[in-house]
Amino acid sequence: MGVESLKLKIENITLLSGRGIFLCSLCLLLFPLFAKAQSSKVSAELDTTAIKIGEQIQYKITVETDSLNLVYFPEDQTFSPVEMVEALKIDTTKNKDRITLQRIYALTQFDSGAYTIPPQRIAINEEPFFTDSFRIRVGDVAVDTTKQKLYDIKPLIEVERSNAKMWLIAILILLGLLIIGGLVYWFFLRKKPLTEEEKVALLPPYDRALLQLKELENSRYLIQDEYKKYYSELTAIVRSYLEEDAHVSALESTTDQLIEKLELLKDAGELKIGEDTIGQFKKVLQTADLVKFAKSKPPTSVAEEDRLLVENIVVKTKEALPEPTEEELLQNEAYLEELIKKKQRKRIYIAAAVFGGLVLIGGGISLAYFGFKTVKDTVFGYPTKDLLEGEWIASSYGFPPIDLETPEVLLRNTEQLPEEAREALKEVQLFSYGSMLGLFSINASSATFKEQVEPNFEGALSTALADFEANGIKNIIPKQEDFVSKSGVQGLKVYGSGQYQDPISKDRKKIEYTILLFGGKGFMQQVYMTWEEGDEYAEKIVERILASVDVKTQA
Repeated sequence: MGVESLKLKIENITLLSGRGIFLCSLCLLLFPLFAKAQSSKVSAELDTTAIKIGEQIQYKITVETDSLNLVYFPEDQTFSPVEMVEALKIDTTKNKDRITLQRIYALTQFDSGAYTIPPQRIAINEEPFFTDSFRIRVGDVAVDTTKQKLYDIKPLIEVERSNAKMWLIAILILLGLLIIGGLVYWFFLRKKPLTEEEKVALLPPYDRALLQLKELENSRYLIQDEYKKYYSELTAIVRSYLEEDAHVSALESTTDQLIEKLELLKDAGELKIGEDTIGQFKKVLQTADLVKFAKSKPPTSVAEEDRLLVENIVVKTKEALPEPTEEELLQNEAYLEELIKKKQRKRIYIAAAVFGGLVLIGGGISLAYFGFKTVKDTVFGYPTKDLLEGEWIASSYGFPPIDLETPEVLLRNTEQLPEEAREALKEVQLFSYGSMLGLFSINASSATFKEQVEPNFEGALSTALADFEANGIKNIIPKQEDFVSKSGVQGLKVYGSGQYQDPISKDRKKIEYTILLFGGKGFMQQVYMTWEEGDEYAEKIVERILASVDVKTQA
């Protein structure tokens, strides 16, 4: 073997060695991919690719992987434009260290046409795996027009607002007022049963004095050696009687002063009472003074006899008093009626004070907790607050449909399109609520083109902003970002603010707006809302509407 031949063999061996090293390195790099492919496998299949409107498709996803791996299946509406009706439970089969998971989804569609079910993402230990996409067709249900006639779609009609909730509120308010009125009447206005003390107080002075003397006779003062209390009540009874019936200032007079006043009345002929009666009365008063101030303790028989003497004095004084005239009787009756009215007024004032205090306390707590604006708007009402807290309505508008949840139904707009717009558009359906310069407005439109072209979002946005300017809105500041509908449809969101002059007050006001744009080949959908800046109720309305927006992606 020559030298040249030996060199050639050495070069070949070197080249083969280099290729071997490269192939070994490539195998090392690709090993994780092979390991991943071998460790996990994801597949999907359909039981059919053609259904009628409303029928269901069984979409089955099968995952084969290691038993220690974590698998996450699709959730929610990820099959759009096809709707998921139900996700069945996961069926699990285990074979040694391998596991097979199967899950079936029931899908449907209520519009005829051809649809593509997008690839579904399955995560295995947070590594993404995607299924194949599937093309399905939804066919119309055949209708025998010889038996079932076809009719045009009826237009929207305005219906009267339901008053059921208003009636319920009115009944609750009336019930509350009745309860409050009943409580006020029961505790303050009704004629309550009189207590024994009140019954005694309403008796004429003479009858009251005799009744009190009878009660003193039945008391236990003398048995319990409480002579001071006994004589104090005894003299108080007779002094009160003389004060009321004989019109003698007896309560604040000493014994000598009171006897002197009685003697003066007797001498003047105003009180026809004998000297012996006055003498007996003086003796009783003096005994009472000794008991009260000198701690004297007369025999029980003397105390009982003094009570009888006082009773006799009351009777003789009553007989000695002239009969009251008719005018005096009327005055007394009027006095009693006025006394009753005063008591009733006092009860009413107390009830009003309690009610007013409760209102003030409740109002103060409400203001401290909720704030002045919320309390004011709750008591006196505010349009956007009423919209937010009213009954909301979920509906579809136009074709392709726009699904919205709104506080009021959007009414169809029958305005004619300009000539240049009608050249490109096949059909436009417009729906709206409120005025652009009002507290809140919302508009929805769905348009189909004569040609299968992509929608011009920039042109639609320029038209919307020009419409704002035509309505007097100036200094418009637009911002934009991506927007995803409830079912995952991608769209464009444009939002910002502007200024306008109030046509009534002539004040400059700020307005906020949000515009949503969706579309595909041959169609475009649009939603835009306007509201007054700083209106927290309108902002909550917009948030709720944005969370409810959904659109179909097939024209």
